[in-house]
Amino acid sequence: MTRSISPDAIRLVLVDDEHLIRSALATMLSLEEDLEVAGEAGDLARGADLAGELHPDVAVVDLQLPDGDGLELCARIAELSPGTRCLILTSHPRPGYLKRALAQGVLGFLPKTSGAGQLAEAVRAVATGRRVIDPELAAETIASGDSPLTPREADVLEFAADGAGIAQIARRAHLAEGTVRNYLSSAQAKLQAQNRHEAVAIARRHGWI
Repeated sequence: MTRSISPDAIRLVLVDDEHLIRSALATMLSLEEDLEVAGEAGDLARGADLAGELHPDVAVVDLQLPDGDGLELCARIAELSPGTRCLILTSHPRPGYLKRALAQGVLGFLPKTSGAGQLAEAVRAVATGRRVIDPELAAETIASGDSPLTPREADVLEFAADGAGIAQIARRAHLAEGTVRNYLSSAQAKLQAQNRHEAVAIARRHGWI
């Protein structure tokens, strides 16, 4: 039996590298008569290509992708398809990410634990230009305050997140090793961490990196 789709249906693209989750989302959203899943992608590059090709109304984007993050993809989509609005769906709902998303103009930010009805309503709201944010995350974001890290300190901590040594971090960041040590020391002091590994954990918990 062919599904009836409204001629005014909201067209979506889904971008998530976990195939099972992406397929489940596509099936779930396709049950709504006013929603049409026009395309799916598993990484940033293909997601950007799809948005440029299809010009959907809404892009539902995973925050963490194998070749970048969802916020970077939303920025690319804004350039390639200005009429497309982004909704971030993530298993890592942290205050720092939400602040970055809002500063970038992303309208939707929800955890992957959201129910089917909640997600469908969020897509409809975002399509009309309304903002949809998980209320618990919004409250946590207000309470968390701004990141104490400078952009360079945050970059260096990000490069240190996989346990890389000073020399490797320096190469990644295109900085001198002494400069890397200074940034790490400053970040640790600001976060009141015992070492850079603890600093990374604190910054990630708050969504600052």
